[in-house]
Amino acid sequence: MNTSSELRKIRVLVVDDSAFVRRALIRMLDNNPLIQVVDVASDGEMAISLVKSLRPDVVTLDVRMPVLDGLAALERIMAECPTPVIMLSSLTEKGGENTLRALELGAVDFIDKSAAGGSMDITAIANELIAKILVAAKVELRKLQAPSREVRTERASHPYPTSVGTEAVLIGTSTGGPPALQQVLTALPADFPCPILIVQHMPVGFTASLAERLNRLCALHVKEAEDGERLSRGTAYLAPAGRHLKLTREGGELRAKLDLKPENALHRPSVDTLLESAAAVCGSKCLAAVLTGMGRDGAVGAAALAGSGSRIMIESEESAIVFGMPKAVLETVKTATVVPLHKVAKTLLEMV
Repeated sequence: MNTSSELRKIRVLVVDDSAFVRRALIRMLDNNPLIQVVDVASDGEMAISLVKSLRPDVVTLDVRMPVLDGLAALERIMAECPTPVIMLSSLTEKGGENTLRALELGAVDFIDKSAAGGSMDITAIANELIAKILVAAKVELRKLQAPSREVRTERASHPYPTSVGTEAVLIGTSTGGPPALQQVLTALPADFPCPILIVQHMPVGFTASLAERLNRLCALHVKEAEDGERLSRGTAYLAPAGRHLKLTREGGELRAKLDLKPENALHRPSVDTLLESAAAVCGSKCLAAVLTGMGRDGAVGAAALAGSGSRIMIESEESAIVFGMPKAVLETVKTATVVPLHKVAKTLLEMV
């Protein structure tokens, strides 16, 4: 007979074509008192069947599998039986693109299996995977389903106001960020009146794929930031994973600075680090937006930026996949403008 503690456990379906990986995942997850592995599947077709019959709280889904691959399985799961999914991916030639496609299809998050140093060291990712499962289990299903993700994005009509003299727009995000960034940036015009600097928490290597994908889809020019480069209007600069992105000013021109300090930051790149540098360099002439993400990164930086007179915006709880980061900012900056994702681009254009 199930006890009340067992009933409260997060029920996880593990999907991977490697028997070794399946066993390793079962061991690491079953050792956590909050998680119960309800079954395993070795291919996409089996996964879809088990999702429908078992109704797990979370699915861990490998990208590369026989019979039906992870992306095809994910698309059907989200269409036929929406369930929070965490993808297990690797940074191969197509790994980055496949991961971003999975997030676009509705996956909550992903784990970079290559960070474990090979399948024999899969336990190296245990803490990260468990943390993401705990977050995924709390995500509202309506936010993962296609209709809610395809709400018509509102755009501002030209001309937009530029009298406030905004020098830079800053965007910070984490879990759920890539599709959110895609929705916002694709709605902005090529002649956006100032540079946009973005921090997205991702493993090393994946931000290059994200920048390339966004650049293909957007009227804006989107690229990974380079140390020392001059920042131009109409361009979005994505912080490379593993390095902090900061604003500096040289000869009156805004430039990007990439480094490893502070080395003790929980995230690198850090939203706090970007916003604090902007407060020091630009004062009141910035506009910052903190979108979906777990944790509190951005709260300290937003307070510093607001204290210097700049304006702060957050994504609303109604649309954020994870409201952690926006909520933390709102707790420190009570005057932050709160908008749903489909209005973020329009609001940026109206406030810039």
